[in-house]
Amino acid sequence: MSSPKTKKGKGRFFGRRGPYYLKWSFYFVAIGLAAGAGALIFDFLCHAGVRYFLDGLAGWRPPVPAGEVSGFAPSTTPFNRWILLVLPALGGLVSGFLVFKFAPESEGHGTDAAIAAYHYKGGSIRARVPVIKTLASAITLTTGGSGGREGPIALIGAGIGSFLGTRLNLTERERRIMLAAGIAAGVGSIFRAPLAGALFAAEVLYRDPEIESDVVIPAGLASVVAYCLFCLVSGNWGSLFAAPHFTFSNPLELGPYLALAVVVVGAGFLYVRCFYGVIGIFAKLKVSRYLKPAIGGLLTGIIGFFLPEALSFGYGFVQQALFNETTIFFLLLLAGGKILTTSFSIGSGGSGGVFGPSIVIGGALGGAVGMAFSAIMPNVVTQPGAFVVVGMAGFFTGVSNAPISTIIFVSEMTGSYHLLLPSLLVCSVSYLFSRRWTIFAKQPKNRLASPAHAGDFFVDILQAARVRDIMDRVKKYPLIDEQMTFAEFKNLFVKTSQHYFPVVDARGRFSGIFSSTDIRRVLFEKDMEALVLVRDIATRNIISVTPADDLATVMKRFTTKNLDMLPVVRADDPGVLIGMLSRREVIAHYNKMVAGFSQEKGADSSNP
Repeated sequence: MSSPKTKKGKGRFFGRRGPYYLKWSFYFVAIGLAAGAGALIFDFLCHAGVRYFLDGLAGWRPPVPAGEVSGFAPSTTPFNRWILLVLPALGGLVSGFLVFKFAPESEGHGTDAAIAAYHYKGGSIRARVPVIKTLASAITLTTGGSGGREGPIALIGAGIGSFLGTRLNLTERERRIMLAAGIAAGVGSIFRAPLAGALFAAEVLYRDPEIESDVVIPAGLASVVAYCLFCLVSGNWGSLFAAPHFTFSNPLELGPYLALAVVVVGAGFLYVRCFYGVIGIFAKLKVSRYLKPAIGGLLTGIIGFFLPEALSFGYGFVQQALFNETTIFFLLLLAGGKILTTSFSIGSGGSGGVFGPSIVIGGALGGAVGMAFSAIMPNVVTQPGAFVVVGMAGFFTGVSNAPISTIIFVSEMTGSYHLLLPSLLVCSVSYLFSRRWTIFAKQPKNRLASPAHAGDFFVDILQAARVRDIMDRVKKYPLIDEQMTFAEFKNLFVKTSQHYFPVVDARGRFSGIFSSTDIRRVLFEKDMEALVLVRDIATRNIISVTPADDLATVMKRFTTKNLDMLPVVRADDPGVLIGMLSRREVIAHYNKMVAGFSQEKGADSSNP
C-alpha cells in the first residue's frame, strides 16, 4: 500500500508513521466487524432455512457437527422423500431468479468470483453482490442444494472490503488488499479458523505456491476481529468438529497415508472434471438461465431421493466418521453422491461454496481408507478416524492448490494439531500431482499472469538487471567536436541515420548531447550555419546512466523527458562516454528475461 506523508513529530507514542498504521488498523477492524456481522446473518439464515425447509417441509434432519449449535428446535414432520426430491428444484428456481436478475456475478461458488475481482477488476465488487449472495446461497443450501459456506461468505466478506475501499477512495492496490481481508474475515469467522482464514485469503489467489504477502497481516487482523464477534454473539467458541485425541507415533503408518494421498488425488481429478463438465453442459443448454439452477436442483433432488445424505452441508456425517460411527460402503457412497450433487447444484448456476463439499468428500474417503487399513493392519492403523482429518486436508489441497492454509484449516476445525506430519505428507503429494487442475478456474498461474502485479513485476525484473549486464547492447556513436560549425555538422548529418549526437570538448571529454529534433530551429537558417557551433545546440544538463545502474532506474530516466537514448558514462568519471543505450534495447532485454522466466515456470509446472 502506498504510504502518504505524515507530519514530522506528530504522536510521540506512534512515531512518524503511527497515525498511518492506526488508520489502516481501523480499516481492517471495520472490515472484521462488518464481515463478522455478515457471517452471523448468513449463519442464522442457514439454520433457519434448514429448520423450515429441509426439516419443516421434508422432515429431513441430518446430523450436525458437535461444535455447531442451532437456535431452532426440530419439527415433528415425518420424513418425505418426494418433497425432498422437488425441494432443491424450487430452491434453485428462487436462487436463480435472485442471482440472474440482480447480480449475475454472484453465480456459482463465490470464492472464484472474489479471486476474479482481485485480479481482473481492480478489487471492485458491486455493493449489491454481498446481499444477493447471502440470500441466494442460504436458499440454495437449505433447500437441499449441495454446497458449502466458504464460497458465499468469501464473496460476502470480499464485497464488504471492496465497498469500504471504494467509499474511502483508495487505490486499486489498496482496495484489493481490503477485499482479501474481507475474504479472510468471512471464512475465518464462520469456520472458526481465524489463522487459516488469513492464510487462505493470501494463498488461494494463485495456482502456483505463492503467498500474497501484503495480504497476510491485514487479513489476520480482520479475521481475528470477525472470529471474536461471531463466537461472542453465537456462543459457539472452539472448533467446528469434536475429535478424539489423535496422535501420530508410528512411521509405518505413513504407508497407508500415502495410499490415501493416491485416493484423494484421483477423487480430486474426478471432482474437478465432473464439476466443470456439468458447467459446460449447462452453458450449452438452450433454456433460460433463470431455469438452469432449477434443473440442476431437480437432478440433485433425484440423487437425494435415494441418498439424502448427499444433500445440503453434510458436516454431521464427517463428525460421525471421526468417531468410526459409519461403514466403508456408506462413506464411499457419500463421497460419490456429494461429487454429483455439488456439481449439479453449483455447476448449474446455483449459489454455494466448494470447500464444504470438499471437506465432506475428503473426510469420507479418508474414513473409508482408514477403516480399510485398520481391518488389514490393526497394529499399525489404530485410529482410523485420524484418516478423516488428513483426508479432508489432502482432498481440498488437491482441488484448490492451497496446501498450507488447508492444513491449518483442518487442524483448527477439528482441533487435531498432532496430525500435522501426516497431513503435510498427504497434502504435499496431493499438491504435486494435482497442479494441472483446480476447482478455482479464475486462479492465475502466478504473479506474472496476474494483472494485479503487471507493473510490480515489470519493476522487479528490471531491478534484477544492470546496465553492465547488457553492455553488448550499448552502441558506440561518433563523437562530435563542440567547436564544429553547424555547416560542417550538416554535411555529416545527411550521411547518417543517427538521432542523438554526443559532444566532446577539446580534451575529448563528454560535455553535452543533442538530438535531430534540437537542430530544427537552425536547419533552415542558412545565414547562421557558419556562425552557430555545435556547443550552442547541445544541452549541458545531461541525463546519463552508468554500468552499475539497474534497468528500472534506466527506464525512469528514459521517461523523465521522454528520451529514446541515454549516454552510458563511467561511474567514477562522467566525462568518459562509454556508448549510447536505447530504450528499445532495454525493452528487448526485458522481454527476453520474461520469456526465459515463463519457460522456466512452464517446465516446473509440467514436471511435478
